[in-house]
Amino acid sequence: MREALIAAAFQLFLERGYEQTTIDDIVTLAGVGRRSFFRYFPSKEDVVFPDHEQALADMTAFLQASADTDDPVARVCDAARLVLRMYTENPTFSVQRYRLTKKVPGLRAYELSVVWRYEHTLADFLRGRFAARRDGALRANVVAASVVAAHNHALRSWLRANGQGDAEAAADRALAYVTGAWTSQQPASDNPEEDDVVIVITRRRTPMWRVVRDVEAGLGPE
Repeated sequence: MREALIAAAFQLFLERGYEQTTIDDIVTLAGVGRRSFFRYFPSKEDVVFPDHEQALADMTAFLQASADTDDPVARVCDAARLVLRMYTENPTFSVQRYRLTKKVPGLRAYELSVVWRYEHTLADFLRGRFAARRDGALRANVVAASVVAAHNHALRSWLRANGQGDAEAAADRALAYVTGAWTSQQPASDNPEEDDVVIVITRRRTPMWRVVRDVEAGLGPE
């Protein structure tokens, strides 16, 4: 029934336009009652984005299952790839939704709220991983925003191309900028007197990202 409602809604949106289509029109075409519609979708906007709640749940579960040995920046990049696959699994629907969203300001606003929830989920995970840093919250927010920007660049390029091409390869290239920016070492100072020396005592099996995090926390802000 859920899929029938989605199919009916998009058929009407394409034929009549989003604003001209009512919930009554959708349930009539789908052959169900209004109560059935609201069992699956709180509003007409939600039928345009029927898969984001599950994608957000999958992303959250993926991040929560992260091991201590996982690099946090790489992990949030992989979480973004889960969302990308949601789009690429149904190119026709994704392209139709993209075109519809471009035409309807209310849907663009709704989409921005969805994107913000993804970004908030990524940042919340990173804040936990960067908690020992003085700039942990700032770094978490900036990295999360960078991941979302890279993901959206690849996704929208693919949607503008009508779902043609390799979206995952494009996302890999875009996300490489994020991992390159936030996992690279900072260059040493040209003046030896300005260099800081930090000695870290750690267990042999401690993951490298955690060692780097502890060193950076000891150095503090520039």
